[in-house]
Amino acid sequence: MTSQRAVAVYGAYGHTGRFIVAELRDRGISPILSGRDAAKLAAAFPGEEVRPASVDDPAALDAVLAGASAVINAAGPFAATAGPVIEAAIRAGIPYLDVAAEVEAVADTFKYDDRARAAGVTVVPAMAFYGGLGDLLATAAMGDMAVADEIHLAYALSSWKPTEGTRASGRVSKGRRDGGRLVYKNQRLELRADSAPLTEWAFPDPVGTRAVQAEFTMADSVTIPTHLKALEIHTYMTVSPLADLFDAETPAPSAVDDRGRSDQTFMVEVVVRQGDERRRAVARGQDIYAISAPLVVEAAERVLSGQFAPGVVSAGSAFDAGDFLRSLRDLSVEID
Repeated sequence: MTSQRAVAVYGAYGHTGRFIVAELRDRGISPILSGRDAAKLAAAFPGEEVRPASVDDPAALDAVLAGASAVINAAGPFAATAGPVIEAAIRAGIPYLDVAAEVEAVADTFKYDDRARAAGVTVVPAMAFYGGLGDLLATAAMGDMAVADEIHLAYALSSWKPTEGTRASGRVSKGRRDGGRLVYKNQRLELRADSAPLTEWAFPDPVGTRAVQAEFTMADSVTIPTHLKALEIHTYMTVSPLADLFDAETPAPSAVDDRGRSDQTFMVEVVVRQGDERRRAVARGQDIYAISAPLVVEAAERVLSGQFAPGVVSAGSAFDAGDFLRSLRDLSVEID
């Protein structure tokens, strides 16, 4: 798909934002470059028109979205940015998408459903590696299964060098939880004060069996239950990248190719069980931040090119999951 329409990118100068800007340009879409820091915008895009705006300045946000067909929010922490940018999108009457991984921020976004419907605006939160990808894989694996006993979602990362945005978002979420952690149990999110359990997960080759942290709750634990019926959702993350994430000395990701991707690799496996029947979907790729760009830009193009019902929707409910996943470059997908 290609389009000459302009899409605003809020947080364009950030690590993920730059991947999104590049993806839009690769597809022939004009990005409107925006964010909170005028100096960082100018430094990231020298000689180009930029539209800085603070999230506490509705008039400035309205100016950012003037002439835009949609807006992609890549500026975390999303607890601070999602609400104001959604409000601006509703005023402008254009679709809103974001790459939020903050569980609470994504849950808060669904509270805009009635207002978005009334305004005729489609809102797609968490359209990224955490959230959208797992949701799409679960939806593709589940297929025509009406109800699942369990959905298991397991992440294997070769490493995790977090961006400053990831660290900032983590600090905000930790503060909102008073240091606790969220777990999907009894078909809802529960706040826990205990430590997450450790176990093992047998990933497909070449990853193999790895030690994992269970109850690794990310945005897909918010989005999946909005449209898939599952009695339980279990989530896992390999232990070694979590050590990277929580180490204050771990450096930010660095580029190893001309597209700016790091050498990080990932595998995501989803297993859906109903009784004795098991279905599976697996995705493999490079760089969790880089892959978020084709995920959210493909979603934006599909929203702009098709007839989508207004309101807040998750990736799996909005799109044909199998077709969407197979359309993405740099993502290897198996569904069986």
